[in-house]
Amino acid sequence: MIKFNEITAKKAQIRKEILGKLYSQSSSDKAQKSAAIKKKLLKDSCFEKAKSVMFYVSKEYEVDTDDMIRQAWRLRKRIIVPVTDVGKKTIIASELKDPDTELEIGPFGVRQPKRKYIRPVPVNDIDLVITPGVAFNKTGNRIGHGAGYYDSFLKILPKDTFTIGLAYGCQIVEEIPTLSWDIPVKKVISA
Repeated sequence: MIKFNEITAKKAQIRKEILGKLYSQSSSDKAQKSAAIKKKLLKDSCFEKAKSVMFYVSKEYEVDTDDMIRQAWRLRKRIIVPVTDVGKKTIIASELKDPDTELEIGPFGVRQPKRKYIRPVPVNDIDLVITPGVAFNKTGNRIGHGAGYYDSFLKILPKDTFTIGLAYGCQIVEEIPTLSWDIPVKKVISA
């Protein structure tokens, strides 16, 4: 039990430190870095091959996925976004057909499809999952916001589904303590 408490305390410390850095970035820095990350993602072979891509819908301090979603849509990829089911403490993968009209603010202040636009997608139909995180290390371990929604979701993906974390440089840390249920991403793209 001590190890669990030490690890969760260390994660909370890293989360607080990185969120402080994220909130203090200027809008122009975020825009410039998000554009660089988008460019890297669009050139990534896993993205190029993917027919269906699940994106997180970014909050103000996160790597901006709005332009990435629109670009993937223009490339005729099937776009999938998460819907948070707080009651079941799970994420539902839902197809997004129009990012401009179908989203609303959902739980935790995250934009997600309005109820009438929720179109569940089986996890087997997802080729690539773009995963959020507060902090990442170079081997793909991540610290989220602490609720465990994404770890639970990543756990049910088929083993061959590729996962990519997006991060600003300040989100990359040397070491991330992990617990048995933490699921790393397969790659991190940062700028």
